[in-house]
Amino acid sequence: MDLKGNRAHSSPWRSVAPRRWWRRAAARPTLLVIAASVVGAALAAAVLFGARWTPSGGDGTWVSAGVRVVLNAVSDSGQQGAAARPLATVPDPSDRLLGGLLSPDLDDRSCLSRYGVAAYRRPSMHPLSSHLVSALRRYESLHRLCGPGTPAYSRAVQRLRAPTTNGSDPSSEECSYLVWTPTAGLGNQILSLTSAFLYALLTDRTLLLHRGGDDLDDVFCEPFPGSTWLLPTNNNDDASFPIRDMKRLTIGAPESLGSVLGRHDGSSSSAQQQQQPWMYVHLRHDYKAHDRLFFCDDVQAGLLRRVPWLVTMADNYFAPGLFLVPRFEAQLARMFPRRDAVFHHLGRYLFHPSNTVWGMVTRYHGSYFARAHERVGVQVRMFKWAPISVDELYAQILSCVHRENILPLPGISTAANTTTRWRNKAVVFASLYSDFSDRLRDLYGGDDKEEVVSVFQPSHLGAQHFGDRVQNQKAFAEMTLLSFADVAVTTAASTFGYVSQGLAGRRPWVLARPDHGKAPPPGAACRMAPTVEPCFHSPPNYDCRANARGDSGKTVRYIRHCDDFPQGVQLVE
Repeated sequence: MDLKGNRAHSSPWRSVAPRRWWRRAAARPTLLVIAASVVGAALAAAVLFGARWTPSGGDGTWVSAGVRVVLNAVSDSGQQGAAARPLATVPDPSDRLLGGLLSPDLDDRSCLSRYGVAAYRRPSMHPLSSHLVSALRRYESLHRLCGPGTPAYSRAVQRLRAPTTNGSDPSSEECSYLVWTPTAGLGNQILSLTSAFLYALLTDRTLLLHRGGDDLDDVFCEPFPGSTWLLPTNNNDDASFPIRDMKRLTIGAPESLGSVLGRHDGSSSSAQQQQQPWMYVHLRHDYKAHDRLFFCDDVQAGLLRRVPWLVTMADNYFAPGLFLVPRFEAQLARMFPRRDAVFHHLGRYLFHPSNTVWGMVTRYHGSYFARAHERVGVQVRMFKWAPISVDELYAQILSCVHRENILPLPGISTAANTTTRWRNKAVVFASLYSDFSDRLRDLYGGDDKEEVVSVFQPSHLGAQHFGDRVQNQKAFAEMTLLSFADVAVTTAASTFGYVSQGLAGRRPWVLARPDHGKAPPPGAACRMAPTVEPCFHSPPNYDCRANARGDSGKTVRYIRHCDDFPQGVQLVE
């Protein structure tokens, strides 16, 4: 929560015109009772959702997200079906469609997790915008029209294969496309793919996945009804897809946005005179100055809008950068009145474990979590750029879980605590190494499930292998399992942790980064994340208006630097 942002605004109730409101209530005793009930419900909602402030209207006033839901609901009933609708509502926990986030037009059997995973997670407390729901339904219709196997797709591929030389009006293109190419590990891929989907929503492009291998096969379910999101490159009809070797595209490629702008001294108006049938957008962490112009309004409006096919490769959660583009601002504000739940909503919409992965998840849950009173997830990652010994990191984990009352101090008698908050906690570790879970299991008495704390680890592969389908399946199963936890501890700057916390919609305790190989002091071992949003590790840091370097963390109120990775930025509320 952005406390500075909250203090910058006057009381949210000043715009309610209290004197006139209470005079009408006094004249109508029945309305007084209703008004009192509304205020009570509003206050309850404020407590339920926390002090989450959203714009009340054009007069600059703000109200909490919970109060807004109640006030809008009362307003709707008073207007008897008038055009006013709640800006956002919290989905009913029993709704298998998550308040309309999910489409009902998909087969349960082909993806058992899609409508079943909500029964395992804590209910989401993040309001869902009706504008986002409408945008998703529109996109699904677009994907059915333009997706692989459709006449429109065949015509688009043919035009890509034999483009016209005189250019064309972008409005004359029946369908336009964004082709996502994977890179880095699964966590990075999930975050960059979510960002790509958000860009497709904003620009009316059809999102397609270029796999380049089998490492993503049988990891996720298809997210869109009536069509596939996989770019068909391995069958007879599309074996000769015009854009070849997409995984080899890299920074400086002649077809890249950066190279095109570089040939025209960074001028998008000059570059757009030369119509291109496709363009590569390089958004990896090593992108250069001209590549970063992707986040500038004139490049989006003048150049990229005219290119029917975009291919992108990213290892970043670049969604916060889209909030820096003025032309997207109004649309994003309608879809996400709470900007700190972008990945939470889009991630739960897009990423559902395949039936193979879901089988792993349910087996893990049945073995580890099902009988626990409280579920604790601990995700540990050691980075070469932030070295720390196993002993130091284990001591830091203990300092965190004990200081923050996540786990009890060892030696507490089970018999003496059968009615206390410590009884029957299940801890699941997600790590490449077993050292930490082995030590914690020994600390709490081994595998005896009658102990106060039970410790488990589904896998410990020792090293991350890129392009490994089985490892990706296990990784996504563990990300999903961690999203079921009531309390989570994650590693700073880990995309694995970002995915699990985003799917859960709950802020984790984040282990602080080591300082020159040493763990922080016990009092600073971990801190609660300020938001469930992932961090954009490599923001553009470019001021498009001034055509000069800038600070993406100081451009708009709702984007600030990340606590766990200060060079990066993230969306906050």
